[in-house]
Amino acid sequence: MDPYVIGIDIGTGSTKACAVALSGAVLANSQVHYGMLQTKDAFSEQDPEIIWQAFVKTIQTIVEKVGAAPSAISLSSCMHSLILIDAAGLPLTPNITWADRRSAAIAEALRNAPEGKTIYTATGTPVHAMSPLCKLRWFRDQKPERFTKISKAISIKEYIWHKLFGVYEIDHSLASATGLFDVSQLLWFPLSLHYCGVQATQLSTPVATQFVRNTMHPEMASFLHLPQEIPVCIGGSDGCLANVGSNALQAGTAAVTIGTSGAVRISSQQPIAVFPEMIFNYRLDEQTFICGGAVNNGGNMVQWLSQQFLGNPILNTEAYTNLFNQAEGVPPGSDGLICLPYLYGERTPIWDEQACGSFFGVRAQHGQAHFIRAGLEGVCFALYGILKKLEASAETIHTLHISGGMVHSPAWMQLLADSTGKKLCLLHTDDASAIGAALMGFKAIGLTNTYITNGALVEKIIEPNKKNHQVYLKSYAVFQELYRALKPVMHRARTL
Repeated sequence: MDPYVIGIDIGTGSTKACAVALSGAVLANSQVHYGMLQTKDAFSEQDPEIIWQAFVKTIQTIVEKVGAAPSAISLSSCMHSLILIDAAGLPLTPNITWADRRSAAIAEALRNAPEGKTIYTATGTPVHAMSPLCKLRWFRDQKPERFTKISKAISIKEYIWHKLFGVYEIDHSLASATGLFDVSQLLWFPLSLHYCGVQATQLSTPVATQFVRNTMHPEMASFLHLPQEIPVCIGGSDGCLANVGSNALQAGTAAVTIGTSGAVRISSQQPIAVFPEMIFNYRLDEQTFICGGAVNNGGNMVQWLSQQFLGNPILNTEAYTNLFNQAEGVPPGSDGLICLPYLYGERTPIWDEQACGSFFGVRAQHGQAHFIRAGLEGVCFALYGILKKLEASAETIHTLHISGGMVHSPAWMQLLADSTGKKLCLLHTDDASAIGAALMGFKAIGLTNTYITNGALVEKIIEPNKKNHQVYLKSYAVFQELYRALKPVMHRARTL
């Protein structure tokens, strides 16, 4: 049969795999969900073995569905995870996810110190509790007995890579999301290592995103239903590969992903260093950076609105439809009701783990539907804030390529187009990151010279309503000023 590549995205909530043909067509897909092992207070942890089992299952399912082995496998992974490994090769910790906030105080102190700007500028990683840099410093300060036992500090992808090949290697893309890696020199950054107290030998060997190994142990290959010599491309991070999978590498185009959280990303030939807003700068390959910002509150805000205002414990299709029907009954701007959607703190551009959600401007005429629409508008304003920072530092953005679980609501997509004033391009793609990994895999094994684009087919174009956008510009101005005014009070409220 014609060659195909399996792209696998190792995510926070599930592992997804897509079989992609050289034409860009998706032949089959597979997804295995898993949850948190432990989430208490600021902790967010998972059992890495459960994620490994999901990885195995997705490969086995794809090979069974297609009926033939792939030409290659290529990996994508969520960013900022951390697993500490001892000298015997055993985990000292579970997989600590990006959402873990136990090092928030450390991150805040570093952001306000001179070293914070230096580390951000060199590594491209915002100084935040999500980063392995701050997590490692927390272990050094709070758990010294465990910290002294560290042989390796790795991510969930490195954990899986080691199972496949018995070596510790990390791609430049994932390394550039650690806060420990110089994105220009492509080496571990000495100041970061000194700050968190680790040696370069305790980290994996950095390699290019198109680096390939084909030396899988025979028993492992048999277990995965694969030929022993199959090429496996180490790939990149999920955010960078989502730009590939959603065909958002050209000038004037941004990729917007709205899942549990949300992100806005553009491609650039050089980093875009902006402090204190800290636009991230992650490597896609040797020629391309993916620059942008992430917000903590996206689909999780929608779920909260549905649960708390409509009493729906699960956001199923019926609940989702009801939510947006309510919102559509309210005019743009929610009659002056403004929502700061910071239920889970916030990342770009305010970087405030202590921020909280707020509704402002409540009047007697505001009912349940107003609060729902204002909450949705707040999420869109947060994404718009990232767009504005990118445009101020790089180039004008005219089109947003949209992917993620939240794209299935026409009402919210129109709201996003109107609030940002940008044309939306909705893509029919099974999973942008997994497809992006597969497209990188084709390049890695020499079947293509560029990233093919057929995998991201346009499903719908949504043009912004210019009149509505003018309304939103006024609301957005209040949105920005409101956070600045409430920030001190938010922080004081955290102590109550």
